[in-house]
Amino acid sequence: MSHTQNNKISVIIPTLNEAENISTLIQHLKANSGHSDIEIIVSDAKSEDHTAEIASKLGVITISTKKASRAHQMNEGAKIAKGDILYFVHADAKPPKSFVQDIQQSVHSGNDFGCYRFKFDSKSPFLAVNSWFTRFKVLWCRGGDQTLFIKKSVFDQNHGFDEKYVLMEDFELIKRIWKKHQFGIIPKSVLVSARKYKYNSYWRVNLVNLKIFRMFMKGVEPQILKKKYFQLLKHPKDNKVS
Repeated sequence: MSHTQNNKISVIIPTLNEAENISTLIQHLKANSGHSDIEIIVSDAKSEDHTAEIASKLGVITISTKKASRAHQMNEGAKIAKGDILYFVHADAKPPKSFVQDIQQSVHSGNDFGCYRFKFDSKSPFLAVNSWFTRFKVLWCRGGDQTLFIKKSVFDQNHGFDEKYVLMEDFELIKRIWKKHQFGIIPKSVLVSARKYKYNSYWRVNLVNLKIFRMFMKGVEPQILKKKYFQLLKHPKDNKVS
């Protein structure tokens, strides 16, 4: 096996009030890392629940950030990461058990950054349609729920996430480096929460997502995007998205 395949992975998890999910994710990551030397960093935005305490007790690196913004939180985690590959994961996502081997193999095959497909923790046939589209290599099919891996050298070279983007930060990074670096989609699925759809209708979420994406592509200011997003959708964490 080549040196590239042995590259260390730093898993970075931005959190805000994720006590309900963080233990399950950390234990899943640890249980499926095999003999690989992975690093897990929880970048917490001063959660009001016990998110940080739970993560710390589970023996992972836990930091507190100044701002509750995914871009800022993930950048702060990346600053202390020792891995050659950064892997950004939302607290309510569940990567495949083979995530270490999948990511290392994707990088070994020539990809500089990439993601998985995703599927929802729901049997809804409508959500299955959404999941099906994530196999295609187009920007509008991307999103943070799919998780994102990237070589640390590429991340640093491109100055990480643009912290101006308090929403759509993952789209912005992918769009910015899309033509400069090789992007790959691992043909397996991350299991993601359908909680947003439970608080809103299927059609409403999809229409709002389309509207926000079109506004993003037109260059609308990130703060306006965020304001509009939370005006149009209800969220289980009262607008405190992590």
